[in-house]
Amino acid sequence: MIRRSARALGAVLLFAWAHLAFGEMRLNLQDQKTAIGHAVYDLHNIIVLICLVIFIVVFGAMFYAIVKHRKSVGHQAAHFHENTTVEVVWTVIPFLILLGMAYPATKTLLAERDTSAPDLTIKVTGYQWKWKYDYLQEDVSFYSNLSTPRAQIQNQEPKGEHYLLEVDREMVVPVGKKVRILTTAGDVLHAWYVPQLAVKQDAIPGFVRDTWFRVEEPGVYRGQCAELCGKEHGYMPIVVRAVSEDEYKKWVGEQKAKTAGPAAGAAPAGAAGGAMAAAPDGKATYEQVCQACHAAGLAGAPKIGDAAAWTPRIGKGVQTLYDHAIHGFNLMPAKGGNPNLTDEQVKATVDFMVSASK
Repeated sequence: MIRRSARALGAVLLFAWAHLAFGEMRLNLQDQKTAIGHAVYDLHNIIVLICLVIFIVVFGAMFYAIVKHRKSVGHQAAHFHENTTVEVVWTVIPFLILLGMAYPATKTLLAERDTSAPDLTIKVTGYQWKWKYDYLQEDVSFYSNLSTPRAQIQNQEPKGEHYLLEVDREMVVPVGKKVRILTTAGDVLHAWYVPQLAVKQDAIPGFVRDTWFRVEEPGVYRGQCAELCGKEHGYMPIVVRAVSEDEYKKWVGEQKAKTAGPAAGAAPAGAAGGAMAAAPDGKATYEQVCQACHAAGLAGAPKIGDAAAWTPRIGKGVQTLYDHAIHGFNLMPAKGGNPNLTDEQVKATVDFMVSASK
């Protein structure tokens, strides 16, 4: 009696521990923030419910027959050949079930593919291992890289709240506007995927695919590359920040100001009355653009600080390194994949990496 009570108590405690340990575990889709997302979520629930009913009916009938009509209780197997009524029934019923599933699925799929009349179009290009965003109507362009510190990835520091799901520059979109996404890739296959926006589209080199979303409420929505694209595949996060239309216009103005040239009539650098131009910051450019590959020595990139890897390259002359970095070399794209960099910034970055690797 005591042993049985102890077992029961142990089972209760085990259940309670499991409930606490897995209290935050999700077994369904993430909360959806778009109309298409809600449609996908509802469709998912309907299909699961239909499958559950089919499972209960089919396996219920099967186990009932196994238990109640077994040979040990005296039942004899019936011998018959063909039954037109049964064959018609088990053909028509599945056909009607499939039609019932196909209608909402087709309706949702067609709505998901309707990219007509967008308010905003953004071209998304995947690279190993970052994303480039081109706002086609706004003339705004930038790269988005993983911003999780390498120390966290290498278990030298505690993981942050958004470990591997944080970037240095977010995609910003206005709430309530239809955003069309054009996807392509500059090297290998990638896939742009944000679960809460119910948007996922392959990015294929040489092809342009499209999809769309309309965010219902402000917030930050995170996703990742969903196509195995190489060793750093897990380090290609996506962060979409949805803001009000006024905030979006303000953000666009700030982005244009960052890339605008000197104001008209400004004295050239070094001229009388003009300020001397600040020297390019090679370290900052390295951290923003080059670190993704050179910090870990990926895709053939010599790891910064690795004298053995850099010595033969330095021996070819610094001008050769400049040319490779500016025009591209092997798997490294021109200017590290960032056409907005000036040659002076690239050279300063090369100087910083060389000095850090001797």
